[in-house]
Amino acid sequence: MHPFLKGLGVQYRWVGIFCLVVAGCSGAAGQGRRDAGRSPAIAVSTAPVQRISIQRTVDLSGTLISPDEAKVSAEAAGVVQSVSIKLGDEVVRGQELVRLAPRELELGLERAQSALRQTEAQLGMSDADSEPLPDDRIAAIRTAAANLDDARTQNQRAEQLAARGLLAGAEVDATRTKLKVAEAAYESAIETVRSLKASLQDRRAAYQLAQKKVNDAVIRAPIAGAVSERLVQPGEFIKEDTPVVTLVQMDPLKVSTAAQEKYAGVITAGLPIQFTVESYPNDVFHRRIVSVSPAVDQSTRTFAVEAELPNPNHKLKPGFFAKGVILTHVDANVIAAPEDAVSTLAGVSTVFIVDNGKIKSQNVTIGVHQGSLVEILDGLRGDETLATSNLNQLSAGVAVTARRSAP
Repeated sequence: MHPFLKGLGVQYRWVGIFCLVVAGCSGAAGQGRRDAGRSPAIAVSTAPVQRISIQRTVDLSGTLISPDEAKVSAEAAGVVQSVSIKLGDEVVRGQELVRLAPRELELGLERAQSALRQTEAQLGMSDADSEPLPDDRIAAIRTAAANLDDARTQNQRAEQLAARGLLAGAEVDATRTKLKVAEAAYESAIETVRSLKASLQDRRAAYQLAQKKVNDAVIRAPIAGAVSERLVQPGEFIKEDTPVVTLVQMDPLKVSTAAQEKYAGVITAGLPIQFTVESYPNDVFHRRIVSVSPAVDQSTRTFAVEAELPNPNHKLKPGFFAKGVILTHVDANVIAAPEDAVSTLAGVSTVFIVDNGKIKSQNVTIGVHQGSLVEILDGLRGDETLATSNLNQLSAGVAVTARRSAP
């Protein structure tokens, strides 16, 4: 073969080899581009939507109060002789709290008694008499009546003698004057007795008041409770109506709260409540509502609610702040999703439904949380399966491989 043709054949063989190499590379590159166009499926955990029962509640915040509080005041004026209690003491009803110096009060009683006895004597009353005698049996009136009868008799005799010319006119005039004086004296005696009878009631009232003030020198507890304030000291002069001690009933106490008017049709007596106080945060107190106000406060648009709380050991104190819930009712068959299945961004809550290996994005409205579940108010039927992991990688249409979450 000619050398030229031999060389040309070698060149063609190299060109063929090059074309085969290029073709092979092009095929591999095309397959790579096709594979790159398919995103790999994302592995996610899943959980079914559930139907549960939810205990509905109304938030409670209120104050522990004493059902009976007494600010004890002095009913008599005087100097404080002694104070027999101190702050925090427990007292029983009728126990002595404060004693006033009695001397001035006793002198007032003696004066009132003397005035009463004098009036009773003027009315002819003895210690055994509870009411004054009839007017015609009172000495002053009987004496005046006797004098009047005597003056009438003398005047009648004088008039008869003068008519027969046996008595001078001057003597007749004297009997007439005496009769008028006797009549005036009788009327005066009657008025005096009536005035004494009227004043007798006043004297008796004054005596009883003075006696009461002597008794009031000892100020006693009107209720059983604890001393929350001691307001006077020995040696101090106090006037009537001066507060001396404040008492509070410690057992039972009341939980007093106010509920918004929108709950007026929900909150009723007998509903259970649960609450805690800051002093004992680990103790949950369980009680029931005992009273609900029938009226709504127009300024706050709330109504009062109270529950009774036994406090035998006085562990709780009036004024404690209470926080908890009122248990209103139970809703059954409520749609709920795992908290891990809900993604919330800018106030919008979303779940990702797994359907045949693909993701469907669904906005939902959430309600209350219960354990690891959250109530779904709107957006789900209740039979869906939701993704619970890798939510930040999911969007509508994304392919996933699902594995069921551990229960």
